[in-house]
Amino acid sequence: MDTDLRHDLATAGDGSSQPAPVRFTTKIAVLLRDDLLDWQRLNVTAFLVSGIAATNPELVGEPYADADGHGYLPMFRQPVLVFAGSHQTLASSFARAGGRGLAMSIFTSDLFATGNDRDNRAAVRAVPRDDLDLVGLALHGPRNAVDKALKGARMHP
Repeated sequence: MDTDLRHDLATAGDGSSQPAPVRFTTKIAVLLRDDLLDWQRLNVTAFLVSGIAATNPELVGEPYADADGHGYLPMFRQPVLVFAGSHQTLASSFARAGGRGLAMSIFTSDLFATGNDRDNRAAVRAVPRDDLDLVGLALHGPRNAVDKALKGARMHP
């Protein structure tokens, strides 16, 4: 069975024939700076989770199909939780995630002025780690480690 989730294939604890809910041992989380415009929040979230999907293909499920047989792209097999926090919360979470060895994707304010991947990477490469103007980050890792890294962040409204 997949090491990323636990699923009780027996009946739920209430005796019904419904399977028990899936409990994931890992968490996918996005933390956004709370002063972003709506379009920026959506854009940053989309970019950040693409890094998680690209480096963790086991997190992506099977393709979807409707009753008519039309196919659709697969998606993450587990929820993506989105949090918000101040500039300081983001900086603290970034430091804690790095200290815990969690892989992360980042989005800096400079990336709003670029238009392609090459320029995005150059914009990040031009700034020392401690001077990055982070507007978002995405993490995937053990639930407890991600929770500790995001201490002080709140669920996005």
